[in-house]
Parts: sequence; structure tokens; C-alpha cells
Amino acid sequence: MLIRIVKLTIREENISSFEQIFEKTKNTIRSFQGCGLLELYKDRNDPKVFFTYSRWNSEEDLEAYRQSDFFRNVWGKTKLLFESKPEAWSVDTIASLN
Repeated sequence: MLIRIVKLTIREENISSFEQIFEKTKNTIRSFQGCGLLELYKDRNDPKVFFTYSRWNSEEDLEAYRQSDFFRNVWGKTKLLFESKPEAWSVDTIASLN
């Protein structure tokens, strides 16, 4: 299993547009093959900073999503809203306590 964390800093005037894009696309993203979880977080101290957290069955599933026409379309619209370059990490779970 692969966890993907992406930090997105959105220009203040674009926050509403970003949230609308996520709302419209979240179910499609979550329904992509291999996506087991999708969450959106907002920084408590900086309302321009968001994080997406997604869980993928494999690197291949994540890459298939990233190569899809759907992703290219959504990312093309989303990147116009950025204040700074996004940061992304692919990580493995070492420990999880519930």
C-alpha cells in the first residue's frame, strides 16, 4: 500500500474555486482503481495551505491515475490556483494505531 500526501498552497482569492473543484471531483478520484482513501485537509494556521491524503493499492495504480485524462484535466485547472509550487510525498505506513 502507498500513501500519497500533496501540499497545495492556494492563492487566497482562489480558495473557494479550489474547494469547488475538489468537491466536484472527489468521488471520481476516490473511485479510480486502486484508490482506497481520499481526504482533504486544511491547515489550522494558514487557510491557504491544503493537503490531500490518498491511499493507493500500488504505485502502478497511482501512476495510472496520474496519467489519466481526468487527472490532466483537473490538474490543469487546479494548478492555475496555486500560490507556490506543490510538494508531494509517496510514503509507506510503518505503524498505525487505532
